Amino acid sequence: MQIEMTIKLMVDPITNLPIILLRDRDGQRVLPIWVGASEANAIALQIENITTPRPMTHDLLRNVIHDLKAEIRKIVVSDLKDNTFYALIHLEVNGEALAVDARPSDAIALALRARAPIFVEDRVIDNAKTNDFAPDKTDAERLQKWLESLDPDEMGKYKM
Repeated sequence: MQIEMTIKLMVDPITNLPIILLRDRDGQRVLPIWVGASEANAIALQIENITTPRPMTHDLLRNVIHDLKAEIRKIVVSDLKDNTFYALIHLEVNGEALAVDARPSDAIALALRARAPIFVEDRVIDNAKTNDFAPDKTDAERLQKWLESLDPDEMGKYKM
């Protein structure tokens, strides 16, 4: 089953790395995805409605998809293998459904620009809970406690 998610972008207080926090609408399920600084910047620019003088890569991709008369229906974080998340960009092209493999950070940056919904397969969330997904495994337990204690209203903004 796919769960629709909202997005917050933060800095992990333990590793000091950018982290995407995907939360279900009720705030009961959270999926953290660590990303690089440039990936976080691409997402933060859109979240903060900052327009760049020239199109960024995700803007270009959205424009190409639009100009080809295709539509981004949704993105789905679809799998977790060997501590690596996978995503699919679901398009409609000439009335046909098409799913394109992508990194979650790219798919999310594109979804934000296209105002497309973001979903996660529930088994991915379940597998992430049982997986040692923290970049530094010695801090995994501390990080899990931090994630569980997050209040959606108190989450800070990612600083570019």
